[in-house]
Amino acid sequence: MSKIIAVTACPTGVAHTYMAAESLIKAAKAKNIELKVETRGAIGVENELTEQDIAEAHAVILAADTDVLESRFAGKPVVKVGVAQALKDPAGLLDQALAMKAASADDYLKQINQAKSERGASRKGPYKHLMTGVSAMLPLVVAGGLLIAISFIFGIEAFNEKGTLAAALMDIGGGAAFALMVPILAGFIAFSIAEKPGLAPGLVGGMLASQIGAGFIGGIAAGFLAGYLAKWLKDWIKLPRNLEGLKPILIIPLLATGITGLLMIYVIGEPVKFTMDGLTNWLNTIGSTNAVLLGLLLGAMMAFDMGGPVNKAAYTFAVGLLASSVYGPMAAVMAAGMTPPLGLWLATIIAPKKFTLDERNAGKSAAVLGISFITEGAIPFAAGDPFRVIPSIMAGSAVTGALSMLFGATLQAPHGGIFVLAIPNAVTQVGLYALAIAIGTIVTALILSVLKKPVINN
Repeated sequence: MSKIIAVTACPTGVAHTYMAAESLIKAAKAKNIELKVETRGAIGVENELTEQDIAEAHAVILAADTDVLESRFAGKPVVKVGVAQALKDPAGLLDQALAMKAASADDYLKQINQAKSERGASRKGPYKHLMTGVSAMLPLVVAGGLLIAISFIFGIEAFNEKGTLAAALMDIGGGAAFALMVPILAGFIAFSIAEKPGLAPGLVGGMLASQIGAGFIGGIAAGFLAGYLAKWLKDWIKLPRNLEGLKPILIIPLLATGITGLLMIYVIGEPVKFTMDGLTNWLNTIGSTNAVLLGLLLGAMMAFDMGGPVNKAAYTFAVGLLASSVYGPMAAVMAAGMTPPLGLWLATIIAPKKFTLDERNAGKSAAVLGISFITEGAIPFAAGDPFRVIPSIMAGSAVTGALSMLFGATLQAPHGGIFVLAIPNAVTQVGLYALAIAIGTIVTALILSVLKKPVINN
């Protein structure tokens, strides 16, 4: 029996990573294929592939939107797709992997060179690099945001009194965790592009972006600049074999860090700071009409592809603004991301004759995913009936996002779903915020109930 190994990883590491792994495992069992799946989620690497696993594998499936240390599989046939593809067609991916020619000892070196070439080509995807940075940054945002919120339990201004627990929590959350957000974002974008040689210039570029006041946009710019510069230096500089070890330790970090830093200080930093200041000021003084329009847009984007690039663009925008102490869009984005699965669950309750028994059972799971801010819970419904489901969930999410902005709700943490509401001060305008989620859920359920046709039982 041929053995297939796989790695699944999504930017947030919460839902897609594990849903994709489960889909592949189910499909492998149905086809009687030996499969081992490594998941690289928010809690770390699980079921890690060993060297023996890799050596025994016929081929590798990489269903990932972030960096997964692909260099481990040099010489092995690799099927590379986005994590969503493993949800849509796990059986097809397994067939594709089995159809690939297995590595042999004779052409091992040839395949290594081919894999290196393919790896270099694959790292041209900016979306993948950006999501790697966002994935690395998220734990800092969650921890920092919640610790800041907890410090407010002792009073909104309690942290100003030195030596108190409130001041310590504020130092940990705001002074340390939030201060690391942009450097980590930039560092891991650069790491995704150039691997280890990109990390130092990326971190330094991100720190400079923070110090200059260029915010997360400056951090993204620094990350891509440092990463592509380090990669170019790695490919361009040729040294005698006995001096080759100096490249990753001395030459590339020195040149890439110095050039990235100088460009951030003298060329990129100030224009980006000007843009970031303008955006922050606009968001802090936004009127009701513009706030509603922004909420509508962010909400619709969250539901459009349920964890895909459009959804992640809205999410990244809101998370990045947390570093600038702008919390309204984060509240709108999380609320809008909760309503698609919640609305679908409610639709199966109020119009059961329009859903199959499997869909009604899936609705119960969708409700749990919805309250946990896992928008991907809507994917099974959207995959089965996209022309009715997607407009319905977009309408509900847009309404929720608009209402959240209109109510002036803010959110300190970028994840957690309904459970964050129980943490004091993590969410402002809690009652109205919950009302916005409820209204969006009802809107989705009603529209879908009208659009769907009754199920015909044979």
